[in-house]
This record gives sequence, C-alpha cells and structure tokens, in this order.
Amino acid sequence: MHPLDELFAAHGVATHPLRLALARLAAGWWDLDALVLETAAPRRSVQELLAALDGDLDRDGDRVRLRPSVAPAYERYQVPPAPPPDPDTVAGWIAAAPPPLPALDHVPATPETVVRRARWLDERYDLRNTRLVFLGDHDLTSLAVRALRPEARLTVVDVDDRVLEYVDRRTDRSVRTVHADLRIGLPPAIAGGADLVFSDPPYTPEGMGLFAARGVECLAEPARGHLLLAYGYSPRHPALGAKVQRALAELGLVFAAILPGFHRYTGAQAIGGAADLYVCQPTGRPGRGRGKGRSKDRSKDDAGIYTHGPQSVEAAASPAGLMDAVTELADGREVVRRRADWSAPVAAPAVALDLGTDPGPWLLRALLAVNADRLAVLVPNRHPDLADAAAQAELRRLVAPKYRLRLLRSTPDGTHAVVLAEAAPAGALSSVWTRAHGKLGNTLREALAATGALTRNAARQRATELVPDVADLRLLDLPRHRIAELLAATS
Repeated sequence: MHPLDELFAAHGVATHPLRLALARLAAGWWDLDALVLETAAPRRSVQELLAALDGDLDRDGDRVRLRPSVAPAYERYQVPPAPPPDPDTVAGWIAAAPPPLPALDHVPATPETVVRRARWLDERYDLRNTRLVFLGDHDLTSLAVRALRPEARLTVVDVDDRVLEYVDRRTDRSVRTVHADLRIGLPPAIAGGADLVFSDPPYTPEGMGLFAARGVECLAEPARGHLLLAYGYSPRHPALGAKVQRALAELGLVFAAILPGFHRYTGAQAIGGAADLYVCQPTGRPGRGRGKGRSKDRSKDDAGIYTHGPQSVEAAASPAGLMDAVTELADGREVVRRRADWSAPVAAPAVALDLGTDPGPWLLRALLAVNADRLAVLVPNRHPDLADAAAQAELRRLVAPKYRLRLLRSTPDGTHAVVLAEAAPAGALSSVWTRAHGKLGNTLREALAATGALTRNAARQRATELVPDVADLRLLDLPRHRIAELLAATS
C-alpha cells in the first residue's frame, strides 16, 4: 500500500483538504504555510501529506512541488467531476414516488434541493470509495447520488416499505434497501458499516436525538466519519433550536459546519420551507448516558418522535382498559403483555400486543417477531393492512407459514381493531418465519437442509441463489416486497 493510501484511510471521509493540497502540489510550487492557508487543512496533516510524497517531491528551499514526471500517477487520488441529474429528472422521480405520509413528518424537498445534496456530497467526499447510509429517504436523495456516482455504495434504511420498494425498482437494486423503525433499533447488519450517514429526521428534539444516535451507530469508525443532518426551526422559536442542538451535543457530536437554508421544501411553512445542513463529526461512539441508551429506552416506552399524527410527541397512549380486552382475546392464560418492541425474540404460549399507534409497518414485523400459540394485536381500525379485502389477503399470505389470522374490526372499541393470530401447522420452511431474528442466509439454509431433499452444500447453494444480496439481513429487516418475493420463491 502506498503511504498516501494509508494517510487517506487514517483521515476517514475528511480527505477533501488533502486531495486539494495534492492537486495544488501537482500544479506548481508551494511552501508549507501557503498550502495550509490554501487548503484549510491542519498543518500536521499537510506535513503528513508531504512525508507520504517525500520521494516524489521536488524541493527549492522552503518550497515543494510534485515532480511533473510522477504527477500522472497521482491522478487516481483526485475525484473527477461528474454531472448530477437535472432538476426536471428528479421532479419526475418525486412525482412518481409514493405520496408523503404526514404521520411520518414527510415534507418533500424540492428537486433543486435533492440535486444540491448530491452535488455537495460528491464535491466534499469521494463517493466512489465511501459507504453512505441514508436514514430515511422519502426525498430520494439516494437516486440522485446513484445517478451521479453509479459506483457508490449506498444503503437506504426506512420505516416506509413503499419508499424501499420504489428505490429498489428505480435503481435495479443497486442501492441496498433495509427496513427499520429506528425506535426499535438499528438492524445488526447496518451497524458499524458506514463511512457517512445522511438523514432528514423528524424535527422534534426526540426525533433528532434518536436519528442522530442511530446514525452514529451506523458508522464504522465514528471519530473518522461524518453525520449529515437536515434540521430547521422557526427563528420565532430559538429555544426549540437550542434544545435540539443540546440533544445533538449530548451525543458527543461536534458541529463541523452549519450551512443555513441548504434544504428547501414544498411545505413546512412554519419554518419558512427551509432547513440547515448540519455537518457533524462524532467524538466517539455514544454510550449509555450520552444519548444512545436514552434513545433506545425511549423507543420502548414512548413512541412519540413526530410532529403530527398518532405518534407525535403530544399523542396520548392507548386508552386504559383496552389491553384488558385484548388480553382476554389472547386466551387469558398466562398472557404476556407487550408494547411495540421486536428488538429481541418473544416466545410465549399467549401474547397480547399493543400496537394502538401503529403507522402501518409495525403489524407485519410484530407477527414475524413474536412466536406464540395465540397472539392478539391491538391496531388502529384504519390500519393499512385492514383497509380492504386485498390488503387483508396480502397480510394473511405474508405470514401464512407461521400464523392463521382473524381480523376483528371495531374491537374492542370503534377506533381500534384486533388481529388474532393462531399458530399454523409447521411447513417445510416455517422455521425461516419463526426465526425472524436470525440471519436470513443461515435460517434459509438450515430450513432447506432440514427438508431432507437437499444436501447441506446444495442447501447452502440454494439459499445463496434465493437471497444473494440480503443473506446478512434478518427476515425482519427485509422490505415488505422482498418478503413477498421470498415467500413466492420458496412456496
């Protein structure tokens, strides 16, 4: 490895000043002080760069340059400019995308903002060699980055299965898509694997703190990575901005830059339709007492992180007494009562689950996560999976290897429903559905081998064919449409 590769690796994603210094040295003579002033790189970093180039430098007193004869060999360290998609193209993507969900604080960014994000990321970071994770991407920034840098390694993590399916379809699965509700936790396969994280979170202090904490968990080396956050507040309420900034500071985040008015939205008029770009550098991985623990615990006790809808900060919990009725429907015999949390497996003869504020994605995940002979789940009466006969049939199909369902509308009151799940007879691949917390490559291979129709080697090969790009994910982490595809392929 060339010493320059080692130096760039040591600086993580913050190599832009060094690349600029290298370009300047290839163009002519510079002394150390002038190079520091030109690039805004720390003096020690510039000295390390010169040391890495030492054998290929010409010297004239205090001035140095990259020898012209070797300069072409260093062109690989520069990031050649690439044209971003035009705003009209992005506007077409946005128009064809799933409509915003106010309950998830979706306010679409303008096409010009999406292009600006992609261009800024490309100018600041070497996206060819950077692992970039988007925590939420209803604005489709990942599509703009993919169009600009097709070789970029991108991952979109979102609670909205519609967004994940849309990104999959638009990019031919060249962008990795993963389902997660960050209140419940970050999928293990995503933790510690990113160099850069971008997110436009809910603008409540709770939402900003939670998304930022999960973002730091995504980073492979937090102190060498960057966390990029969109955040806006009304200048009429500076105390709210101060509260959010304190929440971020408690996570050990340093504000390397705040770019005012960077993001513009078709809505969000309370904050002037604009938000700033926060460029945050973690000082380390947050521990309990510095944000991570509090955010994780909050997700299990209080789902409110949004500004609107049933999961807003001000929303009330399910009315008292409702879960008593649900418990009776779950059999009443040693029933385990739970709130929304599938971070770990739940196994019991009978379970009563309170998903009374489910925005849509929770019900399927809960049915996958809980292993019970009988399960009763409280959901809103207008839950998307109960909306019509087609939605109900699809839900039944997705959990058929594990459960048989009965749907009780307007039970136990007019605004709620109860989903009753009875354990289904075990089938050939039922264990994949009952081990939803295991790595999919492992659970699928073992289930295929257990049928006796395949040798272990053949089962391993078949599992690889079925889930070539998601073997390290859990069934819980798959976007909904990928679960449907897996079910169809194994039926």
